[in-house]
Amino acid sequence: MNSSATASGYGSAPPRTPARIAFHSGEFVDPATIRLTTGTQALHYGTGVFEGIRAYLQDDGESLAVFRLFDHLERLRRSAAALRIELGYEPEELGEIVLELLARNAFGQDTYIRPLAYKLALEPGTAFGVRLRGVSAEFSITALPMGAYVDQGGLDCKVSTFVRVPSSAIPSDAKITGTYVNNALAVEEAQAAGCDDAILLDSTGHLTEASTSNIFVVGAGGEVATPPATSDLLPGITRAAVLDLLPAELGVRVVERPVHVTELSDAREVFLTGTGVEIAPVTSVDHRPIGTGGIGAIATQLRAIYQEVVRGRCAAYEPWLTPVRPR
Repeated sequence: MNSSATASGYGSAPPRTPARIAFHSGEFVDPATIRLTTGTQALHYGTGVFEGIRAYLQDDGESLAVFRLFDHLERLRRSAAALRIELGYEPEELGEIVLELLARNAFGQDTYIRPLAYKLALEPGTAFGVRLRGVSAEFSITALPMGAYVDQGGLDCKVSTFVRVPSSAIPSDAKITGTYVNNALAVEEAQAAGCDDAILLDSTGHLTEASTSNIFVVGAGGEVATPPATSDLLPGITRAAVLDLLPAELGVRVVERPVHVTELSDAREVFLTGTGVEIAPVTSVDHRPIGTGGIGAIATQLRAIYQEVVRGRCAAYEPWLTPVRPR
């Protein structure tokens, strides 16, 4: 683990400006007033879905814009449908709620947004038990200031002994809260071994994803590969952006194909992509250096162009940004 990393390997500094407003049960409220009872079904069975969305301070140093807001909200809708959760809002309405929430909190810095939809309680006439039908749902959105989520000097990852939950068991293309027990166990194991994050494999020894991010591998011959969406992974919104940015901005071709764990030993570069981690170079795996052990050229260039895009400095990618209107 890099010496500049936080004690747990992950995490940002505590928010400098606490959230004053959250959205819960159809209203903008004080976050301190939100309460869950011990009977909340999602607490018992992991029957909830969520999104992680970022808003970035723009080049003017004052305004915020949300990165790929409606892509996130569409994925939230699909995730909710997988658990038979009715959000009660169309994506356009949800977008307006997110923008209003950010305007009301007025953080004035990079911000993380967390929509959460979850099963609440059995409806009248529904028999007790594990089920999705006949259960009410609740919906909340919270936000907090968030800068860099991981150490910018490179990560040391551990290949986890925990196998990724297969899509045949739980849909991997949905962000289901209960599934993340798998990820948490893998991270705990990795950090106990002195690493920053975990890389999870499928049952055949092929890469799926890291704990909260997708993975890209630059092979010895220079080919950039990433596991396909069929590899029991959550196809990330940032992953999709990177699949566009690498060829368009860096002239680098990316191949979506199964990537076996043995390819890590010969890789020139490895990097992770995700809303939280953004573009995070992996400089070692199981304490063995990747390539030269430093941050590679592709990750360096990609991270730079990604920041240009999310800060509103690239006109070609303005459609990826949704401005927050000040109140």
